[in-house]
Amino acid sequence: MKRLVWIAIGAAVTVVVIRKGAELSERYLPAGARDAAGTVGRVASAARTVKTEFLAGIAEREVELRHDLIGDVDVEALRSERARDRADRTHAPRATRAGRGWADGPTEDPEDDGDDGLPYSFF
Repeated sequence: MKRLVWIAIGAAVTVVVIRKGAELSERYLPAGARDAAGTVGRVASAARTVKTEFLAGIAEREVELRHDLIGDVDVEALRSERARDRADRTHAPRATRAGRGWADGPTEDPEDDGDDGLPYSFF
């Protein structure tokens, strides 16, 4: 409840300060200065609009490029599957991890006749 009271007090003070500031600017600033301040506000608004449009264009192009690269694949599903596989690999015992992948395949060359006289089969 105390927070709500302070929020209300802050809002009221803000309104009073803005009104007094506008009154003071009308009284002491020349008309050209007020117009210039309005122009600056319009330029700032236009810059925000340009930035918003630019970021929207970037996001749209990113979607197009991602679609061209990977098609209609659910990227979030792939990321979660990848994270789950990575977690399985890091938490599995070393013996289990060594049993996967290339280590499960044959270690001998089936075409090696063994009579080449070299100590290693890959020469």
